[in-house]
Amino acid sequence: MEVILVIVIGVLYASGLYMILRRSFVKVIIGLIFLGHAANLLIFTVGRISKGIPAFISIEGTLAENAADPLPQALILTAIVIGFGVQAFAIVLFKRAYQTTGTDDLDELNTTDELIQ
Repeated sequence: MEVILVIVIGVLYASGLYMILRRSFVKVIIGLIFLGHAANLLIFTVGRISKGIPAFISIEGTLAENAADPLPQALILTAIVIGFGVQAFAIVLFKRAYQTTGTDDLDELNTTDELIQ
């Protein structure tokens, strides 16, 4: 199971970086989404995947040997909320830049030769 997740994480990172390097606003936002999902899956995989074993601490105060670590799961929930905030900010920022310049091509935004009206 971990091997499949590692392959999926690699594909998500690669496609996310590829999309961020594209010239369109929409592709940059999709690339951010892919990178966020890849990071969340990576944290989830590092936290050990165990099926059917709850992540509870026993009476002795130790975590069961095969139990999943609950800390990465809590970190992923926090990362999802932060990821939504970053994505919403990027969408609003790109929308405002499009309204101001009239283009969604990032290469055309690099020049400062023309006066923006």
